[in-house]
Amino acid sequence: MKKIFKNGAVWAFSFWILFMGLTFLWAAEMRAEERPKLAILPFFIGQETTCPVCRSVYKRGEILPGARNTLTRFLYQKMEAKGMFEIIPIERVEEVLVLRDHKDFQEKPKTSSIELGRELGSDFISIGFVFRFEERVGSSLGVERPASVGFDFHLMRLKDGVEVWRGRMDETQRPLSENLFKIGSFFRRKAKWVTAEELASVGMDEALRKLPGATELEEKKP
Repeated sequence: MKKIFKNGAVWAFSFWILFMGLTFLWAAEMRAEERPKLAILPFFIGQETTCPVCRSVYKRGEILPGARNTLTRFLYQKMEAKGMFEIIPIERVEEVLVLRDHKDFQEKPKTSSIELGRELGSDFISIGFVFRFEERVGSSLGVERPASVGFDFHLMRLKDGVEVWRGRMDETQRPLSENLFKIGSFFRRKAKWVTAEELASVGMDEALRKLPGATELEEKKP
């Protein structure tokens, strides 16, 4: 009798574990389904010294080949890691983007990105511009010219066409002795002279730390 009871208890406990596991997976799937959708456009090259969306002024400079792809990849990876949005695959975004005139996004970035985002069935869309992506000249120990990066990206809410947030970076790396107020950034850059890609990655991380939650973005007043 004790053996039967023991086997029954083991079976009941195993069933409970299975039930809880399935419940957890179901809840995770429901949370994923509830996340707003985000489409991320590939970064565009800023044609002037001012951003065509927010009119912020940047120092224009050399843009390394592949810089646009690098920034786009970073933004996809970092947004995915935050888990706030259901990210629309870049392949799907490019399928729709290739059918449009890229000049429209330079001349009418808000209108064009909102139209594309709605076509994709997204809730938000990100449009970004790179103004400068200059590689360091030298090594991690010493440089003749430090890395220098300038870019921004804007988050548009598609239900009403409102820009709800923007991130930006406009920095030329300097030694700690010249900017003691940025000691945190200095150590996040590994206390060395970094490449343009490393500088951009840390800069984007710092910008995204200020990104509000999805609910706040959905409810933000114009």
